[in-house]
Amino acid sequence: MTRVRRLADWDRDRLLDLAAEHGTPLYVQDLGRVRENYRRIERAFPDASVMYAAKAHTGRAVLSTLLDAGADIECAAAGELQRAIEAGADPNTLQYTAVNPPANDLDYAADLGAEHPGLTITAGALDTFDRLAERGYDGRVAIRVNPGIGTGHHEKVATGADAKFGIPADRVADVAADVADRFDLVGIHAHVGSGVLHDDLDDHCRAVGVVADLAREAATAADTSLEFLDIGGGFGVPYREEADPLDMMTVGERVREAVGDLDVTLKVEPGRYVVTDAGLILTTVNTRKETEAATVVGVDASLATLIRPAMFDAYHPIRNVTAPDRKPEPVSVGGPCCTSADVFCTDRPLARPEREDVLAIGMAGAYGYELANQFHSQPRPAEVVLDGEQTRVARQRETLADVTRLEN
Repeated sequence: MTRVRRLADWDRDRLLDLAAEHGTPLYVQDLGRVRENYRRIERAFPDASVMYAAKAHTGRAVLSTLLDAGADIECAAAGELQRAIEAGADPNTLQYTAVNPPANDLDYAADLGAEHPGLTITAGALDTFDRLAERGYDGRVAIRVNPGIGTGHHEKVATGADAKFGIPADRVADVAADVADRFDLVGIHAHVGSGVLHDDLDDHCRAVGVVADLAREAATAADTSLEFLDIGGGFGVPYREEADPLDMMTVGERVREAVGDLDVTLKVEPGRYVVTDAGLILTTVNTRKETEAATVVGVDASLATLIRPAMFDAYHPIRNVTAPDRKPEPVSVGGPCCTSADVFCTDRPLARPEREDVLAIGMAGAYGYELANQFHSQPRPAEVVLDGEQTRVARQRETLADVTRLEN
């Protein structure tokens, strides 16, 4: 089992057949690879409770696959709770991480917890606990703490040092004492950041150590025994071909060392790691324009299909699936949106793209379809899932009628 799946590892003929049958732009998700990645996490954390962070990819096929593999599901919104339940999750196993939750979300979670007392609600603001109490909720809760250390691939995902997320370290003990009086305090939670690779591992483990210390303080202040310490996810996948993948066995060892002798169940919440290299986008070249400044290659995918390059300046590998052996040349690949941000790469060497060629944009399984939108009134793409030799449509392609369907 390889630790990362590169674009060249995908079956070229199968990708071309998918593009011909289902059209482009098209999301493709390989459920077999999702299982492989999950199993790797399980082996690295044999005594931990592994929860899949649903926000990375909430497609029912992915959620059902992971539930069947034995994963629990962590949700950050009411819609994700609903999706997990519809995919077959027992609500008593779900964990809801509330970040500035809208009233409707909190209503949904509180009602769900009243009916299913195994549900755990995690909150990172005293205000949120007050709002839960106002709704009559007195069940299982965890406190999200802010260790003051953030790591990850971009400042917008370094949540461990962002005031938006979690109770500040110097207030955790007081909040724990208050919360334990009103709820069943069962855990401490933190998420340091996303996209953690080897260069970030020291900071990540240092933050885990701080969170473990905060869990000790919270348990003492609340005069209770905690059930779990949830260190979130954040395990990264190398989007760039030259970057080395994580050795998850090493990560597991380092994390356990950072937690130390804390007598709790360790929880981890991988999301990106499980689904990133299991997904890609197929897109068709429709325009080739040579200028003095650049050779521009226009495709039918756009920032409405995949917004990560525009939002995070994210790198995604691209391959000419139709003609991978043509001589490479530097090209800029962009979509049909009327903004300079709608670009997937600039002056990147690719096997010479020609009109009607199919390109693959890799590492699109996490936060790809989840952030897809209807900018420029573009219908969202279809998604197919592969499971061994089987292929099925997991999400239908939207039509122009779907774009305006909810309007009055």
